[in-house]
Amino acid sequence: MAARQNHPDATTADTDALLHRLRARARELGFAAVGVTDTDLTAAETYLFDWLADGRHGEMEWMARHGTLRSRPAELEPGTVRVISARMDYLPEPAAEPWSVLADGALGYVSRYALGRDYHRLMRRRLQHLARWLEAEAGPLGYRVFTDSAPVMEKPLAEKAGLGWIGKHTNLLSREGGSWFFLGEIYTDLPLPVDEPATAHCGSCRACIDACPTGAITAEGELDARLCISYLTIEHPGPIPEELRALMGNRIYGCDDCQLVCPFNREANATAEADFHPRQGLDAPRLVELFAWDEDEFLARTEGSAIRRIGHARWLRNLAVALGNAPTTGEVVAALRARADHPEPLVREHVAWALARHDPG
Repeated sequence: MAARQNHPDATTADTDALLHRLRARARELGFAAVGVTDTDLTAAETYLFDWLADGRHGEMEWMARHGTLRSRPAELEPGTVRVISARMDYLPEPAAEPWSVLADGALGYVSRYALGRDYHRLMRRRLQHLARWLEAEAGPLGYRVFTDSAPVMEKPLAEKAGLGWIGKHTNLLSREGGSWFFLGEIYTDLPLPVDEPATAHCGSCRACIDACPTGAITAEGELDARLCISYLTIEHPGPIPEELRALMGNRIYGCDDCQLVCPFNREANATAEADFHPRQGLDAPRLVELFAWDEDEFLARTEGSAIRRIGHARWLRNLAVALGNAPTTGEVVAALRARADHPEPLVREHVAWALARHDPG
């Protein structure tokens, strides 16, 4: 954040009008909604520290590395008094129907958020535009933008800013927009008026809890990342626990089941951003074709994609599990045998498991 500024006093009418114009400018930049909150995350901090103490973050050591910086915005960016939370929809309308992909064991399922280009650069660029516009309207101010790029408690901040509530699956939910959206923030020293926090509307519904393939949603609003397929396929660096592999089906990068069954996603808005549309046929890819990619092809085909960051070995690990769960065919077995002597132990182990699934004897 730039050096903290002393902002002149403004009337309520002035700041309300500024916030109204800010929302309009945000819509022009492709954001579906914008809200403002203060920096008090006391309740969320308590939950975070309990969650970490229980070890439910698995091997995501970065979750605990920053102490209170994550839950106290003014410690991360001194001078911060407000957080502007912004939502951008990502559901790609032209993508293959998710349930049909999940039902076909010859195909691989990639989480809808990762089908197109990595959202970080686009979101950051738009948030920078919005922050510069605000500075031009309000005068010099301190600010810093975030797109999942620093220790920021995005969902609690968005909930306090009125963008939605944290559902039983721990994703943020909006009554009019479901949960298919990215979040980004602007930390600022400009004392804008704050929005009313969102209230929960899940009621007695537990569709997300019942749908989780691995039982990772252990109670309402309680997620054990160590069981979550998104964690296992993306964040987890080592072998996937054997007792969870068969439960993963053909999910090769992330998992959307808890979102797919959510009633609030029935009318979710499709994205207007072409960058989030499917690339490389990843909305319904054939597993054996993906498994044949060497590292150079993997890097070329995932350029600009969030998938690239897991690396080729983890990509093959995930695909080997999916192939182990696929219907037994000569093509599947041949593909696995071709990787049986892979130089990476991580890949070899999962290939051996998959082959044993097709030939138990």
